[in-house]
Formats: sequence, C-alpha cells, structure tokens
Amino acid sequence: VRLVESGGGLVQPGASLRLSCAASGRTISTYTTGWFRQAPGKERDFVAAISGSGVTTYYADSVKGRFTISRDNAKNTVYLQMNSLKPEDTAVYFCAATMDGTAAIMKGSGYRYWGQGTQVTVSS
Repeated sequence: VRLVESGGGLVQPGASLRLSCAASGRTISTYTTGWFRQAPGKERDFVAAISGSGVTTYYADSVKGRFTISRDNAKNTVYLQMNSLKPEDTAVYFCAATMDGTAAIMKGSGYRYWGQGTQVTVSS
C-alpha cells in the first residue's frame, strides 16, 4: 500500500486545512487509517484514526472537537479536516494504515504502511 499525503501549508491561527491521504496499490476499505504528527525535536504523536468502514473514529484529546477524520473508500482516500488551528498544531503530518483489528492503533508501532508526510505550519 502506498500512501501520499497532501493539503498541508502555512495558515494563520484560527484557520482551517483539510489534509488528504490517497492510497494506491490496494484498496484500504479493510484498513484502519491513522494520522500522526511530529513537531521539530519531538516524538511522533497520534492525532486521529478511522476504521476501514468509517464507523469508528479515535482522536487525541488535544484535537477533539477541532479535527475530524473521514474517509471515502470509493476514492481510496482518508481526510483530516482541521479547524481552529493553533500554533501548537504545527508539525509534519503523516498518514498510516494497518489492517482492521490491529490493537495498537494509537501507537505508531501499530501501523505497517506510512506516507512521507505533509508540513502544516500555523503562524501569524
């Protein structure tokens, strides 16, 4: 499975961005897909995840109520809608995929496939 992120950029605090994670090589309708982020000098942190069917979602406390993960399996794509962005959201955002049923979906070690990342910078 190849994953390619897009949609990052430079925005002001309070703005919105929508990240996309396009998959190829295999349909990901049976894969839980997650978003992680890594700020300079920090570890990679879990942001959100969604089950292959899209029925179940998971969020880090720091983004609950501001970020929404969704997917369009017909397009083999997962999205991360980010609203009310804050400077502390600045990071490289990665999408990752793992088979449904994997236990450690809030940990990077739970994912087999990773994209290269897209930079999100929130600054005035």
